[in-house]
This record gives sequence, structure tokens and C-alpha cells, in this order.
Amino acid sequence: MVALRILMVVTSHATMGDTGKPTGLWLEELAVPYLRFIDAGADVTVTSIHGGKVPVDPRSLPPTGPEAPVVERFLADPAAGRILTHSLPLESVDATRFDAVFLPGGHGTMFDFPVSLALASALSRAWQAGRVVAAVCHGPAGLVGALDSDGKRVVAGRRVSAFTNSEEEAVGLAQAVPFLLQSKLESLGARVETAPNFEPFAIADGRLVTGQNPASARKTADLTLEAVASARARDRG
Repeated sequence: MVALRILMVVTSHATMGDTGKPTGLWLEELAVPYLRFIDAGADVTVTSIHGGKVPVDPRSLPPTGPEAPVVERFLADPAAGRILTHSLPLESVDATRFDAVFLPGGHGTMFDFPVSLALASALSRAWQAGRVVAAVCHGPAGLVGALDSDGKRVVAGRRVSAFTNSEEEAVGLAQAVPFLLQSKLESLGARVETAPNFEPFAIADGRLVTGQNPASARKTADLTLEAVASARARDRG
């Protein structure tokens, strides 16, 4: 069988709007899925919107919580270190050649994912080619530009989750982001489903997989692998 191939796309944006405060990728949301995919035997390619050094939100270091050992394992991996310092630019890869595209979050995504024509094109082409599209926490900010073969929003009418308005208020950043992600997805016709603040929660609606917050990264990765297995089974059928 052809090896499983997964494309991960992370933010290149390093500051929180006009505040000048540092932001970027929430490291757990890359590290946990990345290692879950590697452990499942996948060939994982990590890109960023512009390529080069990936800005990591300093609030996500040092890692804390149940997944802290996994993040430490990621940081100790020389290959992972190269990913963070020399990521490939998204435009250098063909998203349709992967089984799934996975978008980790972090507040940086709120600023560059929604306006990236390269990301909108990559996700639209991957979706229209029958690939799995997945995102966690603020990663679903990248879904706002993804279109299906009829030119409709991929999220329209589908069950999705993402960092909630309530969670954004709880971390004190509701006024710092360009929009509230839950509200934006709902305005595009998504059927947003949520759990209590900061509790793990992820859902799959066919080939679309989304998770609510950093604690949901592992579940989102697991559902992504399940969705890819289902898609491959259908292709063989």
C-alpha cells in the first residue's frame, strides 16, 4: 500500500495585531498531531504560509498539561527542530498529492490564514480532489476561503468545531483578533458544535475534521487518520 502522506500547514504570523505582542503557532497543536501521524507510519510534510522560521507563541512554552511529554519529545527530535527553523513555503507543494491537509492553530493563524490565497487554493484543490481537510483550535481560520467544486464554502452546512467565542473571552483576546472564529464560521453556514471551555472536543463530518482547542489536538489527529482510512477504503471500493 502507498504510504500515508499528510501535509501540515502552520502560521507565519508572529505578532498579535497592532499590539506588538508576540504570537504564532501554539506548539502543542503541531507537536501532538505530528508525532501521532509519524507513529502511525505517515510521511509528514510541514509547511508554513511563507516558509522559513516558524513563529512559536511563547505562551505555549514550556509545555504544560497532559501532553507536555509529547511536546518535549518533539522538541528533542532533530528533524522537528529543522521544521521549526526551515519550514517549506506552502506554495512549494501540491496539496492534492497528500491524503490529508492538517492545520494546527495558534493566534497567528487568525491573521494570515484567512487572507492567504495560497492556503485557500491549496485547501480548495485538496477538498475537490477528495482529500481529508482537518484543523484544530484557531486552525479552522484557514477554512474560511476553502471552496467545494460548486464554488460553495466547504464549511457551509457541515458540523465543525473551533476555538469558541467563550474561550476567546476567557483568554482575554476577543478584542485583539480580527474576528471571533466561532462567529465567522457560523456566518459562513457552518454548524458549530462545542464542548465546555478548554475541554477536549473534536468532530468529523465526512472528510472535514475539526477540533476545538489545544487539548483537542490528539483527538483531531486520530479522527484525521480515521477519515483518511475511510477515504482510502472508498477509493479502493
